[in-house]
Amino acid sequence: MREKIIVLDFGGQYNQLIARRVRDLHVYAEILPYDTPLERIIEMAPIGIIFTGGPSTVTDADAPCCDARLFDAGIPILGICYGSQLLGSALGGSVKRAQHREYGKTNISYDVTCPLFAGIEQQSVCWMSHTYYVEAPPPGFVVAASTKSCEVAAFADEKRKLYGVQFHPEVVHTRFGNEILKNFLYLICGAKGGWTMQNYVEAAVEDIRYRVGSGRVLLGLSGGVDSSVAAVLLDKAVGNRLICIFVDHGLLRKDEAKQVKEVFDDAYDMNLICVDASGRFLDKLAGVIEPEKKRKIIGEEFIRVFEEEAAKIGAVDFLAQGTIYPDVIESGNGNAAVIKSHHNVGGLPDHVDFREIIEPLRELFKDEVRALGETLGMQHHIVWRQPFPGPGLAIRIIGEVTREKVCTLQIADHIFREEIALAGLDAAIWQYFAVLTDMRSVGVMGDERTYEHTIALRAVTSVDGMTADWAQIPHEVLGKVSSRIINEVAGTNRIVYDITSKPPATIEWE
Repeated sequence: MREKIIVLDFGGQYNQLIARRVRDLHVYAEILPYDTPLERIIEMAPIGIIFTGGPSTVTDADAPCCDARLFDAGIPILGICYGSQLLGSALGGSVKRAQHREYGKTNISYDVTCPLFAGIEQQSVCWMSHTYYVEAPPPGFVVAASTKSCEVAAFADEKRKLYGVQFHPEVVHTRFGNEILKNFLYLICGAKGGWTMQNYVEAAVEDIRYRVGSGRVLLGLSGGVDSSVAAVLLDKAVGNRLICIFVDHGLLRKDEAKQVKEVFDDAYDMNLICVDASGRFLDKLAGVIEPEKKRKIIGEEFIRVFEEEAAKIGAVDFLAQGTIYPDVIESGNGNAAVIKSHHNVGGLPDHVDFREIIEPLRELFKDEVRALGETLGMQHHIVWRQPFPGPGLAIRIIGEVTREKVCTLQIADHIFREEIALAGLDAAIWQYFAVLTDMRSVGVMGDERTYEHTIALRAVTSVDGMTADWAQIPHEVLGKVSSRIINEVAGTNRIVYDITSKPPATIEWE
């Protein structure tokens, strides 16, 4: 049985980050809602449990709480921020509101004889973010770390293997945070550390072969990272019994449809069905301006095209999807709140004849999907392709989408991406692209007045897209991009650069 850590989610903003940090340390972590029944947790046989932070106040009557029997289940527990306050309060400690909220980098003193802090420096820096704190630890616990404003920055009951930390070891601002998590996993929980992508490939291939048997698998291939890695993994498992349908809606980046065909049809020799439906999509989008309506039209039309092509194939045994773990979490995991629905989780084709759904990436975060692609030996430009929205360039064209506008944006976007790569900045920038605004402005070219489109450039640095900062691209690079677009893209006479972070803005414009 795979060793696992359960991350009980109390609504903290770092819940996914905690799970990813644990997995980076080669131990599988799974996120569950805080009210998961004890019986289910026991059945999963975790080697340890981590309580996340959260926005609630533990002293409130309706504060989220786990099953109290969990504390006596003999499973090591690490409570972080709200999780530590819950641990302290539930076991008889005292939780109090601080006179001054403690937020940001804070000097901390550790008791390095405590297993949680073994091998790290006694005086260090941690990341605090709290208003309430544990004033006195529960009976049987000892104080294991302190700051100037928080005497009980950590507390421990080594006999029962219960630990609470008021700070956030999962964020990079906490020095030795990784070492603290590693101590919990290996010294306290007794982890062996078998979670690697090579092991995942072997297990996934074996599982797919067992489930599929002699059946056929149908996959909608978009050319994005998730569906591409899923295709290669499935191909490794079932070979030519995998059928991929690639729908070109005419809203992809320059030459992208051609690249998908070359990689999966030529290099991998897969059963690939390519459908050029660009005219059909553009007809449906004619006159549509509102962005959410664009998204719905494209999503619905994609399903219709996919269904029509699938009907030509006949019955298949499995419908494969590139669902990844954040899709599952954000669409509602158990009793967790639904943040947003994802097409891979809920929006299945109605008329495709299949027996079962297979989701080979369902347990993986995005960075793990990329690592899996590299383990499978996939081409670098496929594995590290930038995030690209399902509706494609339709939501990077403000206003009505036309074939002429798509062509204009494809060329401008290609120039931007090409110059970023030539400048050696492509690895440092998380996402960068061009936007065709609906604004026209007066310009001068030669001796003539022009009234043409404005192109906006967007580039951000990020880890996971949840937050993002605008990328500080050297002015000479921006100048070269601007000059090339003006000279090479007809109908444009002004280039602007978006210097807004997320939040308050989103990364995409629509």
